Parts: sequence; structure tokens; C-alpha cells
Amino acid sequence: DEAVIEPAVEYLCHRSEKDIAAFADILSEKLHRLDGETFAKEIGKDAYKGPEHRFSRNWFLRVRCCVVANGSEFFQEVISEPQHMPKDLEFEAILRIAPKAFERKTGRKLPVKTKYNYETFGNKHGWTHH
Repeated sequence: DEAVIEPAVEYLCHRSEKDIAAFADILSEKLHRLDGETFAKEIGKDAYKGPEHRFSRNWFLRVRCCVVANGSEFFQEVISEPQHMPKDLEFEAILRIAPKAFERKTGRKLPVKTKYNYETFGNKHGWTHH
């Protein structure tokens, strides 16, 4: 996964700090939009089965990362047809692009809190039981 994200990290580390923060915000917005029950029910063996069943918040975040990593066309397809969510696949590495680029550029940790809460259940409109 590190090899896959390296070109994006390298590209971004040559941009401004503001551009790196903007990348993190855009990523947060896309992940936030995918944070919902209709998407969570479509992720394969670890799909959301209701509040009384065990559900991995972290796994669902990593699956949503996979959607974004596959590009805007696939993202739009999943937004309009949630059954196209990846099954049993994840790509958590995308979350490391902005922090790695910022640290490579500045030697500091990325201080920016993202514009959107992308943690699972962070999108209150996407969930009926949370």
C-alpha cells in the first residue's frame, strides 16, 4: 500500500501547506458522504446488520477509503448505487497521504482538523440508529 500512495505523497509534498490541507478536507468530505447505513450494509461479510450486531467502525472506514481510492467515477457509481460498495476490500493507506506529504514538506505533523468528520457514524444523516 505504501508503494501505491507514494506517487501521491511525493506530488502533494511539493504543493503548498494549504493545498495539502485541502486534499485532506476533500478526502474527509467524500468519506463522510459514504458514511451511512445503506453503504455499510453492502461491504461483504462484515456488513452492518443493525445496532444489536457487532460492526467494525474501523473496517467500514477502510472500505470507504477503497471507494475513494478507486477514483471519482467509481465514487459516483457507489453514491448512486450503494450495492457497488467493495466487498471485503479496504485501502486505509489513503488516509496517510496528506499527513505524510505534510510531514515530508515541513518536518511537522499535519495540524489540520478536517472539515468533515469521517469516522464511522460521524454522518448523522446516514444512520437511522445512531
